[in-house]
Amino acid sequence: MTQHEAKRKIGMVTREELVAEDGLSFMRGLIDGRHPYPPFAEFLDIDLMEIDYGSAVFVGKPTERFFNPIGSIQGGWAATILDAAMGFATHSTLKVGESYTTLEMKLNYVRPLLPSSGKVRCVGKVIHRGGRVATAEAQLLDGNGKLLSHSTETCMIFPAEPTLK
Repeated sequence: MTQHEAKRKIGMVTREELVAEDGLSFMRGLIDGRHPYPPFAEFLDIDLMEIDYGSAVFVGKPTERFFNPIGSIQGGWAATILDAAMGFATHSTLKVGESYTTLEMKLNYVRPLLPSSGKVRCVGKVIHRGGRVATAEAQLLDGNGKLLSHSTETCMIFPAEPTLK
């Protein structure tokens, strides 16, 4: 267990906390432990390692617990880490009071994802950030730096409601 993982709390922030600071500050709060880490990431064994304006890096370890019937890692695992990298990269560009949601995601599987792929690295970056729409891309690489899959995503940016109704 890394020092990062040891201090991490799992949970959710309130909607008010989420929209009270800019996206990059909020995302950095996930890394430094100021904000709880989202439950999906713990369940899937993925970890946000780096965040900067418009970019996010996750690492993960696909294990047999995510096998599909043909003996490879279920494609949804790769889709989730790719979506997280692109979504967190987009989130890092938000201003105070803004929110976003994914409108569309396209994914290409290049090589099978297996436990023998080792610790994988997923790098997401924003390609375009407009006033209402952001586009991002991500690559999932195996332990040797070989491309496993890549993806693009379109997100809608909008004023956040302080509470969800």
